[in-house]
Amino acid sequence: MSMAQRIQDAWNEQASWLVVLRPLSWLYRFGFCANQALYKYGIKPVYTAPVPVMVIGNITVGGSGKTPLLIQLVKYLQQQQILVGVISRGYGGEGPFPLLVTLHSEPNTVGDEPCLIVQSTHVPMAVGPNRQASIELLLENQKLDLIISDDGLQHWALARQLEWIVLDQNRGLGNEKLLPEGYLREPKSRLNDSTVIEHSKTAQAQRSMHLAVGQPYLLNGKLEANWFDANQYFNAVVGIGFPQRFYHTLNTIGVQQYQAHEFPDHHDYEIDDLVFENHDAIITTEKDAVKFKTLLKQHPEFSTPIWVVPVEAVLSSDCYDLLKQQLQQVGIQFS
Repeated sequence: MSMAQRIQDAWNEQASWLVVLRPLSWLYRFGFCANQALYKYGIKPVYTAPVPVMVIGNITVGGSGKTPLLIQLVKYLQQQQILVGVISRGYGGEGPFPLLVTLHSEPNTVGDEPCLIVQSTHVPMAVGPNRQASIELLLENQKLDLIISDDGLQHWALARQLEWIVLDQNRGLGNEKLLPEGYLREPKSRLNDSTVIEHSKTAQAQRSMHLAVGQPYLLNGKLEANWFDANQYFNAVVGIGFPQRFYHTLNTIGVQQYQAHEFPDHHDYEIDDLVFENHDAIITTEKDAVKFKTLLKQHPEFSTPIWVVPVEAVLSSDCYDLLKQQLQQVGIQFS
């Protein structure tokens, strides 16, 4: 097990030995605050886009449900005839950046989450570490009313008019310590400065979301010969920030028998990662599935059934009411 995975496990368990990392957390806090101050006082330049920018992010390391929320907001805005585009760091992609994401883009080029976002919404999207360059590339090709930044909450070089922070109540804030003693990217006081959307199994807050699980679908093979049976034994393959959420999803759809195979977030899969001695069917997330599609094209002989469990963010009505109000304040009117 890698040191990164050991620390991840310790965060989830709130292990007492993490206290030895406190000096590093103090160093992280100093560097974080110093960098933020450089932008705040104009020592480092801040880019302001010609259209409003909305940042959707989190203050924790690991998954929070941010991507399903973004996908649902994009679909909603498209229904309202608002011209929306998306930018992302494109983590895990090799570029060259900045780069437009299309339905034919590959995860190893643009990243897995951008592929999933575009496949789900067909939204105009650009990726790259330089957010200004990504925005300029988008606007060269599209007329847009609003740009949503997928993550980038701590990217102070980009000015934003709206900030939504997803807070996973199922996971919480752990020991409430900054990296690496805890898994907070920013102090919890940051939640006081932005719109907080609480992600939980059941709605506990006015502005909340939960994930609704859809019908699993087969990624490969013939559906007639492979109908989904929740009672069979699976190899659960997962490479997301908080894999425990996927295991909960499996329990929700009645899958109780499975062998967990965990990989790092944004893992660059190889076909051998999907080969197991028992040859049982594989079950996975939509985020992982975008990478499996590429592998299946390269290895058409691979015949083990791969089932994908889709999820969709369900937002409380207050989220949509607030979004409409906030967008109207920056000059975006709903149809």
